[in-house]
Amino acid sequence: MNPTQANMNDPSAPAAPAGKWTTGLFGCCEDPGSCVKTSCCPCITFGQNAVILDRNDTTCFPSGLLFCLLAQIGVACLYSYPYRHRLREQYGLPEQPCGDCILHWCCGPCAVCQEYRELNNRDLNPSKGWEAHAARFTNGSAMAPPPVAQGMPRN
Repeated sequence: MNPTQANMNDPSAPAAPAGKWTTGLFGCCEDPGSCVKTSCCPCITFGQNAVILDRNDTTCFPSGLLFCLLAQIGVACLYSYPYRHRLREQYGLPEQPCGDCILHWCCGPCAVCQEYRELNNRDLNPSKGWEAHAARFTNGSAMAPPPVAQGMPRN
């Protein structure tokens, strides 16, 4: 099932189109608040994104802390780029303007901020945490993940 079909089968799925980013890499002016937060402390924005993309299998603090520690030695991109890949796979987004790892290496804060805006524009506001969105993806009492493209690697 491709992401478009998954969104059509889920009435609570956001209307953002599959296969196209809702904002550009340098579209920070579209959400100045997340831009300022990411500029000052990208580890917070990354941690919030990770909670949503990991479907609550992680928490914001450890993810953000690890991102921060890896950023100190210049390799945070090795931890953060798989999350961009996961987001792209989930919504059928193109790998642009270059590969995920290179993008996170060269423009890490911009990439993290774009990913935050993408989740937010698809009605998965990372600052609210997973619990605020989990009810949309439950089936009875069992937690069901959001629609995902088949074959998506899960780290």
